Amino acid sequence: MNFDIIVVGGGHAGIEAACAASKMGLSVGFFSMDKYALGRLSCNPAIGGSAKGHLVKEIDALGGVMGEIADRSGIQFRLLNRSKGPAVWASRSQNDRIIYSQIALEVVERHPNITIIEKGVTGIVTEGDRVSGIVASDGSFSSANAVVLCSGTFLNGLMHTGHTQTSGGRFGEKPAIGVTESLTSLGFIAGRLKTGTPPRLNKNTIDWSQLLEQPGDENPQPFSFRTDKSNFPILPQLSCYITYTDPDVHKILEKGFADSPLFTGLIKGVGPRYCPSIEDKIVRFADKTKHQLFLEPEGLDSDLIYLNGFSSSLPADIQFEAVRKLPGLQNVEMVRPGYAVEYDYFPPHQVDSTLETKRIGGLYFAGQVNGTSGYEEAAAQGLVAGINAALKILGRGEFALKRSDAYIGVLIDDLVTKSTDEPYRMFTSRAEHRLLLRQDNAYTRLAHFGFDFGLISQEENNIFDKHKTLFYRGVSFAGSFRLPPATINPLLLEKGSSPVSSSEPLSKLCKRPDVNLVELLAFVDPNDFPEITGIIQTPDLITQIETHLKYEGYIKRQQEAIDKLGKYEDLKIPLDFDYLGLKALSTEGREKLNSVKPRSVGQASRISGVTPSDISILLVYLKR
Repeated sequence: MNFDIIVVGGGHAGIEAACAASKMGLSVGFFSMDKYALGRLSCNPAIGGSAKGHLVKEIDALGGVMGEIADRSGIQFRLLNRSKGPAVWASRSQNDRIIYSQIALEVVERHPNITIIEKGVTGIVTEGDRVSGIVASDGSFSSANAVVLCSGTFLNGLMHTGHTQTSGGRFGEKPAIGVTESLTSLGFIAGRLKTGTPPRLNKNTIDWSQLLEQPGDENPQPFSFRTDKSNFPILPQLSCYITYTDPDVHKILEKGFADSPLFTGLIKGVGPRYCPSIEDKIVRFADKTKHQLFLEPEGLDSDLIYLNGFSSSLPADIQFEAVRKLPGLQNVEMVRPGYAVEYDYFPPHQVDSTLETKRIGGLYFAGQVNGTSGYEEAAAQGLVAGINAALKILGRGEFALKRSDAYIGVLIDDLVTKSTDEPYRMFTSRAEHRLLLRQDNAYTRLAHFGFDFGLISQEENNIFDKHKTLFYRGVSFAGSFRLPPATINPLLLEKGSSPVSSSEPLSKLCKRPDVNLVELLAFVDPNDFPEITGIIQTPDLITQIETHLKYEGYIKRQQEAIDKLGKYEDLKIPLDFDYLGLKALSTEGREKLNSVKPRSVGQASRISGVTPSDISILLVYLKR
């Protein structure tokens, strides 16, 4: 079989890569061992969350599909971090595991040019320094001009529960054997990582009256701009619940430490720092007497409950004994114990900002194969890899987002410049320009890219252009329209805010923490000012304008910082630059620069081990 692009792996990265390449007019061979497992929520049945919600919004703004699938399968929606500033507000959905995969398959199958092939892949085939195709598990060869590897946790996957080891990428599914070996034979460096999952419980054996209920939002908002808000949420909504561990639970878990594969050395891979197993939490946070756990439904018609926060590879009997000590779970049935899974990955200094590998042209890595954790991080990489694979074949250049463009840009820049030896997870704290990279302005920032690539239609782009026009019109109106003291002071006094002695523009009044833009616009008659009609009818737009006005000074400061550093980001370095021949550089600087091969001086300056002196020397040689 011959294709323009082959995508290996049917997870979140693979779905985005395949759909993007298809929309760009290329034929795609989509290899997945089971098409009914596309997008399977292997661990937590949820999408989004802190920083991850930003990634989903950005994927949607670029024309990706994760937001749509999440909206259509969501059984609870919440906006997190409401008590904090808008830069860290983040959308999260609880999803029906089965329905998510069903919709993922439907979405993939509606895209033209995608052929789903239910086979494993055992090898990557090259001609010289370029990829030429793959070898499937039945020995057949398929050719392609580009291959996107999205193998998740399946490369030589090994699952652990106590001393029991089972080959597999996740419960009930075979590992992928041969791909790692074919790549290391080409000179790639492989590593080993570990992730885990908690026990699944029978919901009918839980005493819910002892647990704290956590319902979704009263007026939930979808991830995707394509979702019809008048018919949202689409599915019935369910609550999650909260319980806690205590010292007695910790003592039970400690009994299993002698048989823990994590502590006895059976597990060689490095686990996620920010999502540790329950046994790891007890050791690392020995001063804490309790840990919060979430009981999350796996679906509308499922009896399974996911015990979020209790990931474990301890022996099953220890897990069971400890779970039954938790409030509300004294008589619970444990349907399946938690387990850890080890898998191969390739440290991401081996890929470029386009996610094309530096060693083999036309070969792209996306998702956990690059050392990341999380569905959203994987989907973001899959989208970028799919776009770039298509652009290269079409001869249309390449696509690389800056750190100041998007969280996706931060994610990929971190991977390329810093690499990782542990599962990488996105946080808002990783984005130094996060006030500019909010959820509410994702489409303003990124939709034009999606339109240029053909991932967003003309009609959709017109909607974004109109939204952008109204946004700037609203900001301008707020700066020019003034309210006199007699009009505004009653509201200010009611809010406990100091009155004004002269007329003030809406933009200044809006900066007061106890006043919002909706209240101020109530004093404006749209019959007298028809230019604001479209604004007051769009709550999302008002929120975006209000955020801009309230944080205008900080936003301006961040933009100035970006502009100041921009000269270094825009100062490009040839990809074939001879760092090893530049003896004036420090030894570590030469090695790191040669390994990463940064695209710009800005990116070079962020590489660990590259000193300011190295950058100064590099600038001198580049000017020559």
